[in-house]
Amino acid sequence: MRKLTFAMSVSVDGYVAAPGDDLSWGTSNDELFQFWSDRVGATDLALYGRRLWEGMSSHWPTADQQPGATPAHIEFAGRWRDMPKVVFSSSNIPVDWNTRLVTSDAITEITRLKADEGGPLDIGGATLAGAAMRAGLIDEYTLVTHPVLVGDGIPFFTALDNWVNLRLVETRTFPGGVLLTRYETTR
Repeated sequence: MRKLTFAMSVSVDGYVAAPGDDLSWGTSNDELFQFWSDRVGATDLALYGRRLWEGMSSHWPTADQQPGATPAHIEFAGRWRDMPKVVFSSSNIPVDWNTRLVTSDAITEITRLKADEGGPLDIGGATLAGAAMRAGLIDEYTLVTHPVLVGDGIPFFTALDNWVNLRLVETRTFPGGVLLTRYETTR
């Protein structure tokens, strides 16, 4: 069975986006960017919610062709385009760049994808990940915590019916006070 990881940047108070989908609170540095690029390079299949897909697909397909693109941005853009992706949306939206759209039940499809042969799966987008969390499908949580309190917005964790026990498997500090914590779900 394939491993499903939910990995996103998060504020200290637990939000992946501030009100209005504002992401400007996140700190960036070369080491942290390389971490995200390496994750994309190691992901066999990425699962996106509609809003995250719209944000990523509005920038990364041509980011390597923009004036001033750094070698790291060029590498990430290529990895992102090449990585197979599935977008979950209740509406029919355009997808491209090695991506397919699923408009049927997300939990049924994620369960099927986990049972398939292949490498690791990443899930992104708080709403989609929240549904997978409630269904008990997430095997690992990777929180990249930025030193900021945003006060409100889209939470990393959803309300759950039952506790989920976790085991800490990694911590790492990045420049600027960013802290990575990685937890495996214990079953």
